[in-house]
Amino acid sequence: MGSAEPERIVVLDSTAFITGVDLASIRWPKYTVPEVEQELPPSSMSWTRFKAAVDVGEVKVLEPDERFVREARLASRRVGDERSLSEVDLKLVALALELRSRGYRPLLATDDYAVQNVASQAGIEHVSLATLGITHRLYWILQCPACRRTYPPDLQEKRCPVCGTELKRKPKKRIRLKEAQKGHDVA
Repeated sequence: MGSAEPERIVVLDSTAFITGVDLASIRWPKYTVPEVEQELPPSSMSWTRFKAAVDVGEVKVLEPDERFVREARLASRRVGDERSLSEVDLKLVALALELRSRGYRPLLATDDYAVQNVASQAGIEHVSLATLGITHRLYWILQCPACRRTYPPDLQEKRCPVCGTELKRKPKKRIRLKEAQKGHDVA
């Protein structure tokens, strides 16, 4: 006798409400974080969808434990996406991590490529709602377009310490998601 597959759940970002995804067509329990409501314009159709889904219990709103927010932040640092994620983005990944720790199998529904990249690093499955989604996990560095010097992605300065030009993100390494999921990723 094998153990049963963990229950699938879906963690939704604001895209689900903005694009008008038919939440009733998603057969698994749905969750989000409180801050998603703040990303939706008050009294807009997307805000109304959010409020209605929460009010009828179709979507549960949970605040992730700070321990999982730290874990999500660490995953974002590993791939160099920390600068690209908002607190809401980090909390969505954190909620997926927390629900996984409770024995669920989370699917993070987001069109944000940086969120998908971090979710991939954290071992969280993700799905796009209105875009094609990522095909590679990217590891970023910062580079000065003028003097070509490179810096680690967690550098606090926004300008090159040498010449003062605004730094740009550049992929240092790309790993196909299928390879990363099979364990061929050594980073």
